[in-house]
Amino acid sequence: MIPIAKPYLTKEDAQAAYDTILTGWITQGPRVAEFEENFARYTGAKYAVAVSNCTTGLHLAMIVAGIQEGDEVICPSMSYIATANSIKYVGAKPVFAEVHQVTYNLNVEDVKQRITPRTKAILLVHQIGMPADIAAFRALCDEHHLILIEDAACAIGSSYQGKKIGSHSDLVCFSFHPRKVISTGDGGMVTTNNEAYYNRMKLLRQHGMSINDRVRHSSSKIMFEDHVEVGYNYRMTDIQAAVGIQQLAKLDWIVGERRKIAQRYAAELGDISFIRLPKENEGYVTNWQSYSIYLKPECPVKRNDLMQALLDIGIASRRGVMTAHRETAYQEECAGLSLPATEDACDNSIIIPLYVPMTDDEVTTVIKGIRSCLQV
Repeated sequence: MIPIAKPYLTKEDAQAAYDTILTGWITQGPRVAEFEENFARYTGAKYAVAVSNCTTGLHLAMIVAGIQEGDEVICPSMSYIATANSIKYVGAKPVFAEVHQVTYNLNVEDVKQRITPRTKAILLVHQIGMPADIAAFRALCDEHHLILIEDAACAIGSSYQGKKIGSHSDLVCFSFHPRKVISTGDGGMVTTNNEAYYNRMKLLRQHGMSINDRVRHSSSKIMFEDHVEVGYNYRMTDIQAAVGIQQLAKLDWIVGERRKIAQRYAAELGDISFIRLPKENEGYVTNWQSYSIYLKPECPVKRNDLMQALLDIGIASRRGVMTAHRETAYQEECAGLSLPATEDACDNSIIIPLYVPMTDDEVTTVIKGIRSCLQV
């Protein structure tokens, strides 16, 4: 079976985790601080805050941005449900907007129509690693005095207008889940250029504690912490961070390898008239966290039938990116909501295998399998 994805973890990564375990410091500590410094430097952001996963990072972003009950946050429905859930965590309402069918990212023209006096922020998702048009949304936010938050769960290593994702906005949230380009098992990071946001997120991720463990344990004098506000246990461990440091050092190479695979898919599937392949616009560089194929109405094979046919010959695939407004948790409050572009993109696209290391033979097998199942 050729899987849809798998993490690229090496003996070097395992050794880093092993060495950290032997230090006796396995919760949030010096390796987390080092990972944060390296990550901020890589993205070009002033600060980075490591957290337990991207969802908790999004939650903290909502809190420090001042999003609260009664506010509205515009976001895509076509995203993993954690995007919308993070808005609900602070009592606000997710307002779902349409996406472009080629990039699967928010359609700025549709977003404009959904701004109300209650709108507080736009949560911009860089879907499947393809950068959204940050400048267009920044201009819209400035015009309406809104906060721009980026859900970059899939976008580590991607670039927009010559700068890495993570440096353009004051709140950008990343994931290190095993499906992502680099992984720490689980875990996340929030980058920011806002010092006040940075300091409060560090406080909130560790129970609102005024002095973190690393500072207290390294002090030559007795120190007593205070818990200055109700916080959370959203910490990353030093074991995870040790792996993350090694993974980050390989990131550009990993992205380069993924881009080679995507180039082969584009070159060898691009002649099939009844499918649409993702397109990378000028000034955008995607990490190809996922590769999605859209089946046009004239395609002779239905989406689910294609997925089953591929599975029957040993090739895994996944349905198009989910739509939160059609999930059971959101159906009641979204009754009557129609997002035709979003629903069409979800229902008629599949994600095909792309990972490192994926051999040339495996890529060839996937390409031949798709062409065979589509009878082209």
